[in-house]
Amino acid sequence: MPLIPTGSIFSSAKRETVFEASPLSSPVQRERLVSLDVFRGLIIAGMILVTDPGTYAAVYRPLLHAAWNGWTPTDMIFPGFLFIIGVSMVLSVASRARRGDSKGRIAWHVIQRCVLLCVLGLILNGFPYFNLHTLRIPGILQRIALCYLCGGALYLATLKKGTGEAKANIGIIVGVIVALLAGYWAILKFYPVPGFGPGRIDSLGNLGAYIDRLIFGTQHMWAYGLTPGDGVTYDPEGLLSTLPAIASLLIGILAGEGLRGRQSASRRILKFAAVGVVLLLAGWLLNPLLPINKRIWTSTFVLFSSGFSFMAFALCYWIVDIRRWRAWAYPALVLGTNAIFAFALSTIITASFDAIQAHTSSGPVPLHALGYSYIFATWLAPIHASLAYAICIVLLNMAMVAPLYRKRIFLRI
Repeated sequence: MPLIPTGSIFSSAKRETVFEASPLSSPVQRERLVSLDVFRGLIIAGMILVTDPGTYAAVYRPLLHAAWNGWTPTDMIFPGFLFIIGVSMVLSVASRARRGDSKGRIAWHVIQRCVLLCVLGLILNGFPYFNLHTLRIPGILQRIALCYLCGGALYLATLKKGTGEAKANIGIIVGVIVALLAGYWAILKFYPVPGFGPGRIDSLGNLGAYIDRLIFGTQHMWAYGLTPGDGVTYDPEGLLSTLPAIASLLIGILAGEGLRGRQSASRRILKFAAVGVVLLLAGWLLNPLLPINKRIWTSTFVLFSSGFSFMAFALCYWIVDIRRWRAWAYPALVLGTNAIFAFALSTIITASFDAIQAHTSSGPVPLHALGYSYIFATWLAPIHASLAYAICIVLLNMAMVAPLYRKRIFLRI
C-alpha cells in the first residue's frame, strides 16, 4: 500500500513498489517486489472468505475468530494486513525520496490518506441504510488509518541520511514498540477500571471497552461485540486497543527496513523466518501473563501475530520472488494491487446481499440466504455449503476487480 499523491478519493497510478537487490548486482537494481502484492491479495481474500460464510451456524473452526482468548488462523489476517502496510511504507517512501519528494510532502499525503480512509470506513459502516443514530464509529479502515498515520509520522521523523539513501532509526522504532506493548500490558493489568477494578480483560470490564462505551456509546459500537446479559459492551477496533495495533504496523516497518538491507535473498529469508519464530515463541511464552487475544489486541497477540506474519511473508517472498513460482498467484495479484478497493467492494456486496430481499413462496428472503439455501445447501452438507458460498463471494469480488488489473488501473485512496 504505497504512499501515492492523492487528489481525489481514488487515484489511478502505475505500480512503483521496489526493493534493493543483492549487492552482487552493480549498480544496485530495483525490481518489483511481486510477493508484496501477492501477500496483500491473499490477506484480502482471507478477509472476504471469513466474513462471508453461507451461514455462521456452520463454519470450519479455523475460519472463525477465537471466541475470546486464544487464536485461530482467522485472527492472523488483520495484523498481517497492518504488517504488510508497514513493509510497503518503507519501500514506497524510499521510492518517493529518490524522486525528490520532501518529508513534508510525503507527510501531507499520509494525513490525506488517513482522513480519506476514516471517511470511507464510516461510509462503509453506514451502508446501505446510513442511520446516524446507530452508525458504528470505529472500524477496520478507521484502525488502519490511525495506525498508518502514527506509524508514518514516526517513520518519517526517524529517517536519517547516511552515506546512501535515508534509513530509519531502528533503535527509536524498537523503543516505541516496546513502550507500546509494555505500557498497554501495564494499563490492562494495573489500571483500576471504574466499577470493575484492575486486571479485567473480559469483554465487559476491560479498560478499552469501558473507554469506548464512555466515548462512543454502545449504539455507535460493533453490534456483535456482545457480553451475555449485558448487550453490546466492546468494539474490537476500539480506541485503546489501537495503540498495540500501531506496534503491529511498526514491526512491519522493521521488516521493510530488513528488505532494504544489502544481503543475499537466502540470508534475508532466513532472518525473517528466525525473527518470526522468536516472536511466536515470545507471544506464546508470555501468554500466562497476558492471554493472546485479538478482540482487545493484547501485547502477546501483537508478538504472536507478528511472528506469524514474518514467517508467512518469508514463505511468500521465497515462492514468488526467489523461486518465481507465479502461475498460481494471479487471483492474489488481482486483489492485492487494488486492496482497499477490493475490501470496500466486498463490504458493499455483503451488505447488499443481506439487505436486498427476494420474494419467495415462503415470504421475503435476503439474497444471501437465498443463494446459500437454494444454490449450495440443497446438495451439500451445511458446513461445506457455507464454505462454497464464501468461496463464490471471493471469486465474485475477484471477477469484478480483474478488469482493473488487466487494464493496469490501480485505485488507491
